[in-house]
Amino acid sequence: MTKYGSFPGARPRRLRTTPAMRRMVAEHRLHPADLILPAFVREGISEPVPISAMPGVVQHTRDTLRKAAVEAVAAGVAGIMLFGVPEDAKKDAAGTAGTDPDGILQVAIRDVRAEVGDDLVIMSDLCLDEYTDHGHCGVLDADGRVDNDATLERYAEMAQVQADAGVHVVGPSGMMDGQIGVVRDALDQTGHEDVSILAYTAKYSSAFYGPFREAVGSSLQGDRKTYQQDPANLRESLRELALDLEEGADMVMVKPALPYLDVLAKLADAVDVPVAAYQISGEYAMVEAAAEKGWIDRDKAILETLTGIKRAGANMILTYWATEVARGL
Repeated sequence: MTKYGSFPGARPRRLRTTPAMRRMVAEHRLHPADLILPAFVREGISEPVPISAMPGVVQHTRDTLRKAAVEAVAAGVAGIMLFGVPEDAKKDAAGTAGTDPDGILQVAIRDVRAEVGDDLVIMSDLCLDEYTDHGHCGVLDADGRVDNDATLERYAEMAQVQADAGVHVVGPSGMMDGQIGVVRDALDQTGHEDVSILAYTAKYSSAFYGPFREAVGSSLQGDRKTYQQDPANLRESLRELALDLEEGADMVMVKPALPYLDVLAKLADAVDVPVAAYQISGEYAMVEAAAEKGWIDRDKAILETLTGIKRAGANMILTYWATEVARGL
């Protein structure tokens, strides 16, 4: 043995020597087509309304939403997920604004479809929470509990009006049992066989939703622990996955993203359909707040979080940074 025999023969650092080398051997790459932009459109406003807990994100007017859609297309973003924010006076126990053909979400879908056509995949949140005066994702029974089966009937109506408005993909997000099957039947029976379903398969009852509730003007009373998943459970998400696929889901989602990368990896390994992850409002807010304090490098942190989500198995990532990141890529 020579005097050099004790040095390592394998040197992984050789593949990290320069930026060009690191790019060449990178195992995962972000692409604009991986990204979906969540966007809020609010009824009855003439100027965008900033969301205080989400710096840089606004409740759009109909006009600024159309502009945001055009910008997303120009940046190469794949899709836009629309959330409607009705006037408070239009909220009621059944969330009827959510099934009104002239409700804010349906109007916004038509606006965006007219503006960008098929150049952007137009997605819609299919849930009642924005439209109910109690803020829950479904209708309540006489005891104040969310009535699963009565809510499914409302979801079927929502699917039809959103599809009539021109949406490409509906996103049932209420975590009601049987929601995917009911929505699929409703779409098929009304001539909307080509409208896809992005199932919120593993949507956890998370502490990170706080800023979102400001974004949609939530009227929530209590919590959603009886229908959203318990953060302690992983196997339960696999059961939800099997049910959603059996009922006809075209794509599946994990929400939130970063606290549930293990769940995302499990689901991605188990399926042969596209898998999405939603980098939610609290995740966004944490990075923005820490960057504002000067504690982290904002741009690098954004890319690191998104790359981690991609590495865990997401084919698509819903992120409020979608257009900004797509431009940079």
